[in-house]
Amino acid sequence: MSKLAEKVALVTGGSRGIGAAIAKRLAADGASVAITYAKDAGAASAVVKAIELGGGKAVAIQADAADVEAVKRAVEKTVATFGRIDVLVNNAGTAIPKTFEETTLEEMDRVIDINVRGTFAATQASLKHMKSGGRIIMIGSAVGERVAAPGLVPYAGTKGAVKMFSQALSREVGSRGITVNNVQPGPIDTDLNPAAGDWAVPQKAATALGRYGHVEEVAALVAFVAGPESSYITGANLTVDGGMNA
Repeated sequence: MSKLAEKVALVTGGSRGIGAAIAKRLAADGASVAITYAKDAGAASAVVKAIELGGGKAVAIQADAADVEAVKRAVEKTVATFGRIDVLVNNAGTAIPKTFEETTLEEMDRVIDINVRGTFAATQASLKHMKSGGRIIMIGSAVGERVAAPGLVPYAGTKGAVKMFSQALSREVGSRGITVNNVQPGPIDTDLNPAAGDWAVPQKAATALGRYGHVEEVAALVAFVAGPESSYITGANLTVDGGMNA
């Protein structure tokens, strides 16, 4: 019996990078998976096809994480399609790397709207449908706890907010049998933060393992937190960073 058989998961920002890896892993573990995407319908469709080729069920829903009403509709469409929602992975996020003094208010608003407001909206909408055994999983960041490099002030601030949101919410929904955890990736090789990019050298040097992580390594921890064996873990900040914050 698959660990997530008969479970339904919604992964925001699931068309590429860490989100796509999470969606594929949860499907491989038996869950029916809905993913949201902002613009790239082709990438989202490719994730759905990959899941279906593996024998899983998936659907892609267009919803920019900055658009609260679209996020709410995505939750309702997930429930309408699969009948329930058991696992919410708040993965959609963005960063605009530059010094704080050069960051515009519009750029700050964009980071806050996606990383914080979008996460709040998706979580609130999902909680209306979640039953005992539900899982809410944030994809925070290692810089939400310790900032190793300049140029990420608004991003780090939002990920710190996500960290405390997870801890506070775990206190409110624990009596319902719902867990809330925050998975914090360090440097992971993605299109947004490639292991061969300009920022890679200092990030690699900051880790204990001397390398970037792979998206599958984050997805593995998310899958564990989503599954039955993590039932006594809640309000936790679980860092996948190669020892960057050690």
